[in-house]
Amino acid sequence: MEQNSVHIYLEDQVLDHCIRMDKVKRLTSENGVVIFTKSSCCLCYAVNILFQELRANPLVYEIDHDPEGREIEKALLKLGCNAPVPAVFIAGKLIGSTNEIMSLHLRGSLTPMLKGQPLS
Repeated sequence: MEQNSVHIYLEDQVLDHCIRMDKVKRLTSENGVVIFTKSSCCLCYAVNILFQELRANPLVYEIDHDPEGREIEKALLKLGCNAPVPAVFIAGKLIGSTNEIMSLHLRGSLTPMLKGQPLS
């Protein structure tokens, strides 16, 4: 009986992870620019301000305000984020974290990626 309990527990964990992954994919596919952040993260704040200045009108999703935030963080890492936050998606595609975003911006490549996305 104990083996069955462990099996059910692992199935529940996998199911929970899939639900969080679906939530991330849904949010990023339904919104032009999505930034997953934590409210206490200064790098998240800097990336958010950059997108505001570019008039990108991002959906900012603070995972530390979500009871399922830890699972969402794991889902972001599984999707390929090198750091769970900030994680920036444009048009449903993972662009990256702070280093990638700032590098793209300094090269002048970030603004063209925002073409066709809703502006504020």
